[in-house]
Amino acid sequence: MHLDEPFRSLWAGRDPFVAVEELKGEVFRELEARRTLRTEVAGRGYFVKIHRGVGWGEIVKNLLCLRLPILGAGNEWQAIRRLEQLGVDTMRGVAFGQRGGNPAKQHSFIVTEELAPTISLEDYCRDWPTNPPPLAMKRALLRRVARMARRMHEGGVNHRDFYICHFLLHLDPAPTPDNLKLSLIDLHRAQIRDKTPRRWRDKDLAALHFSALAIGLTRRDIFRFLTLYFNRPLRRVLKEESRLLAYLEGEASRLQARYLRKYAKAGGQ
Repeated sequence: MHLDEPFRSLWAGRDPFVAVEELKGEVFRELEARRTLRTEVAGRGYFVKIHRGVGWGEIVKNLLCLRLPILGAGNEWQAIRRLEQLGVDTMRGVAFGQRGGNPAKQHSFIVTEELAPTISLEDYCRDWPTNPPPLAMKRALLRRVARMARRMHEGGVNHRDFYICHFLLHLDPAPTPDNLKLSLIDLHRAQIRDKTPRRWRDKDLAALHFSALAIGLTRRDIFRFLTLYFNRPLRRVLKEESRLLAYLEGEASRLQARYLRKYAKAGGQ
């Protein structure tokens, strides 16, 4: 159990697992096993994720697909702590609790401070194809994302939803090439090891590449990112990471096809 203010005082003498279920606010996700909402306490915004156990059926399904099931909020809490140690800006966790020895019925929660005012990189870069940003700003963002990705992967963390929509650009003060802050969010599926396996590193980079396809990056921009991420001259990257480059192209096509199928299906309903 971990409680920082204001929840330490707010829930003093109470069962935090009961208290967290009573929080009110805007609900973003409401499932039998999981609830996500935004609430306000003492004039500040917080995001709350409550996990109520995924059930043995979900656990077995994940294991049969050779995936480790996400059992509760503990995974995201540990990922936040690891990114803090690595110097990667992310959410600030202010409350966490977990109870229950049965993994299928485990009850857990995590509360994080709202990051505001911010805008996702997906939204910030949306009109770049028709309204290109100042070159210095584009390069500063490429440099920052590459550095965050390198530190994360070198520190044994892979995200598993590594899209530009999960990078939040802080707007106060207004970002400039010399003064900008990005925070990485949505870590509930992240994996933590002593060393990130190449397979999972490449999956993260492929997701990032795919999610940036629509914002007008040039081939030169992509090469710049790779030289920053690997911290090597481009000639070495092209020679030593040829397998990765082929994988990025293949995964971009596959993810694009899946995206189009998903939205074509949704549009036909």
